[in-house]
Amino acid sequence: MTERSYNSLLSTGRIAGLELSNRVFLPAMDMNLCVEGEISDGEIAHYTARAAGGTAMVITGTGAVAWPLGATSRHQPAFSDDRFIPGIRRLADSVHSVGGRLCMQLCHHGKTASVDTADGRPQLVPSLLEGGPDMSALRDNPMDELMRLATATQGKKATYKVADEDDLAWVVDQFAAAARRVKATGVDAIEIHAAHGYLLSTFLSRTYNKRDDRWGGSIENRARLTCEVVRAVKAEVGVDYPVLVRVNGHEYGPEDGLTAAETAEAAALIQSAGADAIHVSANAHNPFANFTDGPLPNTVAAYREHTKTIKRAVTIPVVAVGRMLPEVADEMIAAGECDFVSMGRQLLADPDLVNKIRAGERRSVRPCINCYVCVEQNFFDGNPKCAVNPALCNEKVAVLTPIDRAQHVVVIGSGPGGMEVARVAATRGAKVTLIEKSGRLGGTMWFSQLTTPANAMLVDWLTHEIERLGVDVLTNTVADVELVESLRPDAVIVATGARRGRPAVPGADLPHVLTGDGLRAVITGEADADLSGIGVLGRVAVGVGRAVGLLSRADRIRRLSKAWMPVGRRVVVIGGGLVGLELAEYLAERGRVVTVLEEGKHLGLPMAMPRR
Repeated sequence: MTERSYNSLLSTGRIAGLELSNRVFLPAMDMNLCVEGEISDGEIAHYTARAAGGTAMVITGTGAVAWPLGATSRHQPAFSDDRFIPGIRRLADSVHSVGGRLCMQLCHHGKTASVDTADGRPQLVPSLLEGGPDMSALRDNPMDELMRLATATQGKKATYKVADEDDLAWVVDQFAAAARRVKATGVDAIEIHAAHGYLLSTFLSRTYNKRDDRWGGSIENRARLTCEVVRAVKAEVGVDYPVLVRVNGHEYGPEDGLTAAETAEAAALIQSAGADAIHVSANAHNPFANFTDGPLPNTVAAYREHTKTIKRAVTIPVVAVGRMLPEVADEMIAAGECDFVSMGRQLLADPDLVNKIRAGERRSVRPCINCYVCVEQNFFDGNPKCAVNPALCNEKVAVLTPIDRAQHVVVIGSGPGGMEVARVAATRGAKVTLIEKSGRLGGTMWFSQLTTPANAMLVDWLTHEIERLGVDVLTNTVADVELVESLRPDAVIVATGARRGRPAVPGADLPHVLTGDGLRAVITGEADADLSGIGVLGRVAVGVGRAVGLLSRADRIRRLSKAWMPVGRRVVVIGGGLVGLELAEYLAERGRVVTVLEEGKHLGLPMAMPRR
């Protein structure tokens, strides 16, 4: 298969006086690795890894211009004092040492300034809103999550102060002072955060800005604060120094939220104020209910139309974001819909994405499976985790060094755990033998593709990596003592996974009662499947499907199961966790009448909170 060239994505670009090696940015995502506002070694390792992987410019997580005032975390970058300069300079030097460019994001967090609440200060807002923030979705959260959510504010309730003229002049001055410090450290660019419900964003939004003075009403007035900040920052850094502004292309939820048309007007004003690029994101009114609309969407290139609208309104570069994959990103740049793209979760999953694409190794890019495990930790002021990249936020210690002597590692079981350990061992230089008793790799994860198609990307990637690294794979093979001893391994790793038992209730052993493993065996036609719970015609259908290869691919099973499944019409799913809900949805889409039984008070655990 011929690899795509990605000519547009990999072409050089420019913002103001800054030359960029390609069109891919790492957008700002909070890693929460700072210590009381100071850049840590962990923060440096994280951003340096993405720069070394070929990303043209890395943008740090939101930094507080007046820290701790207006800050959302004690673990975010701070710019309010000269004592923070050495850490920022170390970060800039490290990113530059691997050929990257560094942009730091400046922000006042307004109504989300948790540190203000914790320290007993009111949060700065454009207007007081009746009823306060919408927290209704939190009723679905268990108590331990609610307690963790309250940690950032130390359990205190937020209070608010409507910003007056003195407050707004102070805000502008804080942005300018922060910009002066950032430029002095050798950082290549600045991004002003005017999106995602933070202070500048709330002034831009009719939902939050109900003022009738020069800061509210018309879009010109609502954009005034952002424009004043841009002018003050540009006065500090100079005409050739790049200043990006991040905006909401759309606000999801409220009827009077920002639209792309309004943001396009605001973007033109922001350009006139001196901005050098517009970074188009989006936001949701209730982050606990529709966070997957904005700012972290499920849909690939979710903000494409918003970006096109804003692109038509300005002449400066436009940066697109919103689950951007390389193919659609290349297409959008080629079509003139945007000039640069930000890839957030994709670069968390694989810091080397750009280098791999440039080398023609697209299949070697570790995929983001869009599970939202990473961003969930931000709700708890924690460090993001990644379901597919365990090195995330551990880059300083998770370094794969070559082994110092020849070793033979035998891995038993080819689920995600077994395949990952085989991949890592082979990457370090070991000879690896992977033993799988079934005829396919992937284990239960292979079955999970049926209900969660995104998991297919991870199965395919791990399979490709196993092949690329030359792992010796033995399928349809039972790993007995005799076989393992004959391989003379230096290490044996058992990765056979867990087995789900039956509930201790009367009737649990009846033929029509299936465990998760049993259901997988029946639907995928495994050789040892117990088909006694289905009729004769069903057993024949499964046998034929297995014999002719119809059940060898998940996409085929997904299509065929819409016409027929070896499962009755009325189905009870015991367990309302992540797997139970995904299975219930899958069955309901195929005409089954499904009842979910959950002994706890909450559904969807341990599914990542934003995805619920």
